Amino acid sequence: MGYRNRRVSRSQRQARSEKQLIWGIVVISGLLLLVGVAYAYWSDGQTAVPAFAYEQNDVVAEGPITAVHDMNQGPEIPFLAADGPQPKITLSETFYNFESIGPRDVVERTFAIRNDGDAPLTISHAYTTCGCTIAEISASVIPPGKVAEVRLIFDAGFHDSRGQTVRRGIILETNDPSQPQSEIWVQANVRFN
Repeated sequence: MGYRNRRVSRSQRQARSEKQLIWGIVVISGLLLLVGVAYAYWSDGQTAVPAFAYEQNDVVAEGPITAVHDMNQGPEIPFLAADGPQPKITLSETFYNFESIGPRDVVERTFAIRNDGDAPLTISHAYTTCGCTIAEISASVIPPGKVAEVRLIFDAGFHDSRGQTVRRGIILETNDPSQPQSEIWVQANVRFN
């Protein structure tokens, strides 16, 4: 009943090492997947930091417009000559999650539209996806390098949305030839009370 000296061949050691390596990769991949799922669940896509910062003196406040739930065709988009300077729309955020709110809460978020082009950016039509949402835009024409602020307001009590996750948006139609339509979305988990 003594021990027998067993010699492990080199190929057996190599096979064992490969199995350990594969199991290590599987475990690490599983942990990374869990971390990703947890992040997606708790952040729920919320933008942590706006895409750009701006100074208040960059904000244009001439010719403000209010976007409401009006999906009628707006005026024709005034595109500029293709061989000349063009506007370029840049949004500070395209999505924001208000997370948990009450069934009668009215919440708001300010977004920014910056013109990174070389010609004035014109917002020809803006509308929201639901009557519970409005957006006040500080200017309909944004000179190059300037910013218009968008104050988006969501009224949870407009409809009975208790116990639901709602997503609402604003659609902007502009003269940016590479992106004539832009969208900003908000989301909220409406509590029962």
